[in-house]
Amino acid sequence: MNEVWKSCSSCRKPIHYGQKHFICSVSTCQTTRHFPRFCTIGCWDAHVAVMNHRSSAWAEEVYAPKEAPVSARMPRGGGDSDELRARMMRQLAADKKKGGEEKDVLIVASKLKKYIRDRSDMSCSADVMEALSDIVRLAANDAIDRARIDGRKTVKARDFGPR
Repeated sequence: MNEVWKSCSSCRKPIHYGQKHFICSVSTCQTTRHFPRFCTIGCWDAHVAVMNHRSSAWAEEVYAPKEAPVSARMPRGGGDSDELRARMMRQLAADKKKGGEEKDVLIVASKLKKYIRDRSDMSCSADVMEALSDIVRLAANDAIDRARIDGRKTVKARDFGPR
């Protein structure tokens, strides 16, 4: 519980992963662009006075996610790392255990082969599609984690970028 998840919208104190915090019950305070979170009832109380809510408002007690998404825990910087390689191997092994069936190729082979040929005048091996599909699966899983943590049921393009 050492890592900071978000900070209090009123006093800016850190709210850690797994920590109890408060949100405003008013629907206009629960949008994707403006979603204030408060470390104490006092901070929420200060928010109510500033926002001047017309309808009755109350603080809802919620908990931050237990841990950061895998992508946030990955080391920053270039090159491969042992942690990244180990995580990829664990995830691929878990995918294989889930049923043993063949995984679908997520890459359009003809488009990729044409791109490589046009760009470099080289050929593309068939096993490239499977390797790229595994990379796409890993990125999609990270994006799913990010959308879930943001409280959305839609994965957006911004979930694939760095946070």
